[in-house]
Amino acid sequence: MNGVTKSRFEMFSNNDEAVINKKLPKELLLRIFSFLDVVTLCRSAQVSRDGAINWQPIVGRQYWNVLALDGSNWQRIDLFDFQRDIEGRVVENISKRCGGFLRKLSLRGCLGVGDNSLRTFAQNCRNIEQLNLNGCTKITDATCTSLSKFCSKLRSLDLASCTSITNLSLKALSEGCPLLEQLNISWCDQVTKDGIQALVRGCGGLKALFLKGCTQLEDEALKFIGAHCPELVTLNLQTCSITDEGLITICRGCHKLQSLCVSGCSNITDAILNALGQNCIRLRILEIARCSQLTDVGFTTLARNCHELEKMDLEECVQITDNTLIQLSIYCPRLQVLSLSHCELITDDGIRHLGNGACAHDRLEVIELDNCPLITDASLEHLKNCHSLERIELYDCQQITRAGIKRLRTHLPNIKVHAYFAPVTPPASVSGGRQRFCKCCIVL
Repeated sequence: MNGVTKSRFEMFSNNDEAVINKKLPKELLLRIFSFLDVVTLCRSAQVSRDGAINWQPIVGRQYWNVLALDGSNWQRIDLFDFQRDIEGRVVENISKRCGGFLRKLSLRGCLGVGDNSLRTFAQNCRNIEQLNLNGCTKITDATCTSLSKFCSKLRSLDLASCTSITNLSLKALSEGCPLLEQLNISWCDQVTKDGIQALVRGCGGLKALFLKGCTQLEDEALKFIGAHCPELVTLNLQTCSITDEGLITICRGCHKLQSLCVSGCSNITDAILNALGQNCIRLRILEIARCSQLTDVGFTTLARNCHELEKMDLEECVQITDNTLIQLSIYCPRLQVLSLSHCELITDDGIRHLGNGACAHDRLEVIELDNCPLITDASLEHLKNCHSLERIELYDCQQITRAGIKRLRTHLPNIKVHAYFAPVTPPASVSGGRQRFCKCCIVL
């Protein structure tokens, strides 16, 4: 039904529609309309706007108007595709139409929506469970106060890039939204440890917390999370000013942790990998790029304990060697995505172990090797039996050749290989201490 357009509605005469209306009960018709997207529902509602809007016998197109505008069809709404056109009054009208039916609303990127319209929304849609306000930069703490007052069933809230949000919002959510399980306040850089403390004391059931770019958060905030959020599964702390002390508290208090992002947290050491290995054995995703103090010793402990690892981003973990790959190949049979870009000590021997490892034949899907200068065509030979491999990144791998890529493709014809090669006389430039080459020849 998603492909239905106004022109297709016009294929029916009023008599045809009347037959449909008589043959199918109201409940079944509403069920059919529930599969329509927002655009199609709006078109259906405009087929006829005149006539009484009630459940007395209605013939022809008027009936479809009633069906389309029934609140039960507006339980999930995503307005991202219309973000430039959405203003506050649109949200208010939607809330009046949907009322208690609405469970999920996305206003991601709707810059024209502010506190007043969201207060009306909160008053009318008290059963809302998932609300996405990512990038709605006009909203302030007043919106969270409204949600706290009227929307006690809220389970998921995205406030990323809403930079006017402060600790007052987190305090309000703690008081009025005790069922909250997922909160994204990435780039809300006014939030401090006091806001986190208030939040976790009232929302102890949090399962996912995204704090990327919250630059005022330090170890003290993590201690509150570790003490009050035993159900936590996902945590993003990218670029936060944290150290081993705070993260170890998280590991000890959040044993259900499955996804952790600490990329850009350059102060952390192998102590974190040891703590994860000892406390968080369900870990599936670890993003730990640009953490240059980590070594093979820490990754050995991690791999030997966290056997469910599926995705690892180790970009610019410059101290790791082939020994890390050996451990991953032995102990992590579920590995699907691995980034080793700028890990300049990795050699063909490490890739050989990975290619012969438990994950190689039917698990490994993506491997990124950008700027690994010791990698040669031999590594591609070691990967040719990785039948699930979908993509390999080889930018600035100067010893990789077109011939090597061609041979890999004879075994894996559907693989996407991203690489580029220097011209005969490369116009080299220096960026961050690394030699960069012309991107004129890209292999896809």
